[in-house]
Amino acid sequence: MYPKKIYYEPKALDYELGKKLKEKYSDVEWIPIESHNNIEELRTRSNADFVEMKKYLIIGIRKTHKYVENQKVSDYLVPFSSSGCSAMCLYCYLVCNYNKCSYLRVYVNIDYMLDKLIERSQKTDKICTFEIGSNSDLILENQITGNLIKTIEKFAEKGRGFITFPTKFSMVDNLLSLNHKGKVIFRMSVNPEMIIRKVEIGTSHLIERIEAVNKMCDAGYKVGLLIAPVIFVDDWKSLYIELLDTLYDRLTEKVKKEMFIEVIFMTYSYVQNAINSQAFPNALKIYNKELMTGRSRGKYYYKQEYRDEAEVFLRKEIKARFDGTEIVYVV
Repeated sequence: MYPKKIYYEPKALDYELGKKLKEKYSDVEWIPIESHNNIEELRTRSNADFVEMKKYLIIGIRKTHKYVENQKVSDYLVPFSSSGCSAMCLYCYLVCNYNKCSYLRVYVNIDYMLDKLIERSQKTDKICTFEIGSNSDLILENQITGNLIKTIEKFAEKGRGFITFPTKFSMVDNLLSLNHKGKVIFRMSVNPEMIIRKVEIGTSHLIERIEAVNKMCDAGYKVGLLIAPVIFVDDWKSLYIELLDTLYDRLTEKVKKEMFIEVIFMTYSYVQNAINSQAFPNALKIYNKELMTGRSRGKYYYKQEYRDEAEVFLRKEIKARFDGTEIVYVV
């Protein structure tokens, strides 16, 4: 059952969403906290408790609303309705930000954030794209709050430009009938099924993700694929060839005609390595000291020569199947 426990800021219950969640999860233990950013009894727990802590839901009020410029698919990264996640991807960059406390946090002041987003979109000098899912997976969060439905409908009605979000989940059926007016860019993260099962723990299977992309495109959403993160596991080239073949066979012609592609190589950190070694001692090892090099703030990247070789390989294989599809960036 999810959530197993709920930690909440008492003032969150003054908001409509807070009241809704209190009623929805009335049979779950609710534990009051002073701040969603510093729950001492969780922060001080062992890394070995990481899996258990992922079963908890935190409900609070977002206080950070600073937009950050971005130069990839979006123009701005937007602090939005949630952060963290209940999935347990072994490479998750959110762990770098939140350490073991990367559990899902939902923010009840969604109306303020949504109004701010729409106001900002109306005041920009050019048509902009706003990334609203950089700190969480909004498809997952939507199953709890319904915030994504509300966001799409209201931005479609009043917003200018586009909103976008990535996901590793396939639960999109309640988005298909929305009047999004072409203002939403839906991006699905994909990886070989072996990596999904062994590394992206708790996420949707590859075939389910592909079906979700097909559905969203058929419903008129703009769509893209993130081949991300590319991980140099044993026999990785064969795995990614298999992935691309599966995508070619199962994506609809409409998707293949309209989609774009992003490619992101894995970044890892000593924080993730410490947690994984204690919480998942028997998991697939994704840190490879022979292939990776350290950089700032305890992060590890693939050495440039291996990354360059892999980029040439992936561009070639993508072009062989999806010639004409834009590869927006490779990082």
